[in-house]
Formats: sequence, C-alpha cells, structure tokens
Amino acid sequence: MSDRAHAALRHHGDREVGAGLVDLAVNVRAGTPPAWLRAVLAASLDDLAAYPDPTVATAAVAARHGRTVDEVLLTAGAAEAFVLLARALQPSHAVVVHPQFTEPEAALRAAGHPVHRVVLEPPFTLDPAAVGEAADLVVLGNPTNPTSVAHPADAVRALLRPGRTVVVDEAFVDCVPGEAVSLAGQAHPGLVVLRSLTKTWGLAGLRIGYVLAEPEMVARLAAAQPLWAVSTPALAAARALSTPAAVAEAQAWSHTLAADRAHLVASLERTGVTVVPNPAASFVLLHHGRGPEVRDALRERGFAPRRGDTFPGLDAGWLRIAVRDPATSTAFAAALAEVLR
Repeated sequence: MSDRAHAALRHHGDREVGAGLVDLAVNVRAGTPPAWLRAVLAASLDDLAAYPDPTVATAAVAARHGRTVDEVLLTAGAAEAFVLLARALQPSHAVVVHPQFTEPEAALRAAGHPVHRVVLEPPFTLDPAAVGEAADLVVLGNPTNPTSVAHPADAVRALLRPGRTVVVDEAFVDCVPGEAVSLAGQAHPGLVVLRSLTKTWGLAGLRIGYVLAEPEMVARLAAAQPLWAVSTPALAAARALSTPAAVAEAQAWSHTLAADRAHLVASLERTGVTVVPNPAASFVLLHHGRGPEVRDALRERGFAPRRGDTFPGLDAGWLRIAVRDPATSTAFAAALAEVLR
C-alpha cells in the first residue's frame, strides 16, 4: 500500500474541523455529555489514586445486553478493539466491507495482515454472497460509517460460517430506534460485536467502548490488551450508561435524531444532490458529482463537512454530513445550493 493510501486510512473527521467552522464532520452528538453524566465523571475523580477495576462496569454492561461477564471486554473506545483483534487473530483471508470506518483495515495492515476489500456500490446495501467463502475474518459496520446504511440483522447473520470470525461495528446502532438491527444481545459462534459510548454521549475524549463475544474470544483479546487500558472515569461512564434510565434516554434521543435527520435529508435533496437513501445513523452521505472544490467552497462559507474520498469506494464527489439541529441543517443546505450554482 502506498504512503498516500495509508494516510487516507488514518484520516478522520476531527481533522476537518477548524476555528470558526460549523462542525459537520464529527459524528459526536452535540450538547453532550449531559449534566448528570458530567457529575458521574467528576465523582469518579476521587478514585484516581487506585488502579482502575473493571469488575462492576463489566457486570453492568453484561446485564444491559443480557450477556455473561465473560462475554464482555471493556476497551478504550471501539477503536482499541480493532487493534486487539489485529493482534490476537491470525486470519489467512481478512475481508473488510467498504465503504466503512477505516480503522479496522488500518489496524489489520499495521499488524501485518493482508486485507481484501469488498466494495459495495450505491446504495451500499450488504449482499452476503459478495463475501467469498475463503474469508475467515469479515469486518463491517452496522449502521455503516460513512454511508449511514443499516443492514438487516438477517443479512449480517448470513455472513456467519464455521471457522469464520465476523466483526460487526455497532458504534452507531443506538441511533436506530429500538436498536432494531443490533446483534449485541445474541451469542453466535464467531460473532464479535463492538459498541462505542463516545458518539451518543459526547465522550470521544474519554475513550470508552466494549466487545461482546464468546468467552474464548474475549479471553484472547484481553490477553492482547495492556493492563489498566480503561481509565476509572471511563469505567464510571460505562457503568452509568448501562442503566435502564440511560438506555431509555438514548432511545428517546434516537427519535429526536430521526426527525432532525429527515429535515436534513429534505433540505439537501432540494439542492439537487443525491442522498444515500434510508439513513439510519447520526450522519448522511451525499453525492454532488463535483470535485474537491465543493468542500473548499463550503469551508469558505463556514461549514466543515467530512470529505468522502478517504473512504475506499468513494471519491471527491461524496461528502458525509453530521445531523445537527434543523436551523443548522437549513443554513448548510442553503450554502451548498449556493456553491453548486
């Protein structure tokens, strides 16, 4: 892989943001973390003198998903889980389904594993048959970043095979009312589900996520993880965000998000661009059919969208746009219409 291609895999939305720009590039929910969660984090500072103990937080996450504690591994964000998988597994034919979050491929390549790409065409729906039988490791997102496509649970389960590990990145599944496509509560041989608590709750700087998998897989990943990888404040967040009240709050937000997303899609479609249909996450993917000058012109007008051309399978004609409040979405659509004219 060329240095340029490797750099593209390591490019993320935070690099798009700058002073004076409206952030449409980062998918963290605006206005977070909420005050009650800030209080939980502040209280956890009293325990910083002791080494972090994940026991209570692990039990809380297990109970939230109806799993046993030996099926849960807490991680420093979902991104750490990709590194642990790359360290612990020795795939002979690893497949990453693109376009998607690029860290899984970057982690695999950094560990010396060749990666085979299955690149979906618009509208980016998953066809399990597109993944060859030789694949012994398959990685995909659901809903997928950057397409915002939610794949049916049956389509994801159809990827499972004896001797194959299927890794499903569910970092944005709490954007889906009822988490309808989630496999987090299901135990299947070879299934590894990754979850993140950073997007919905505004904890990107804290780094907290977790793995749900068979006990043997969890033990293998834990053996590859450094000691005390998850901080005491992050453990406090995991415990608090696994309570029924927090889960209900996230689900209530998913309905608000759906309304705000519908407003954004309608506003964008009036500009003449193509939006990937049926978006399910906290962002949408649009195609304007022009070059990078569109993104540059939007930045000149005060908006920072996420470029699409660093995702395998997309080019400079694609932009990912975070869902914000209706007034921000309306203003962005007006700026986009002006640029396209």
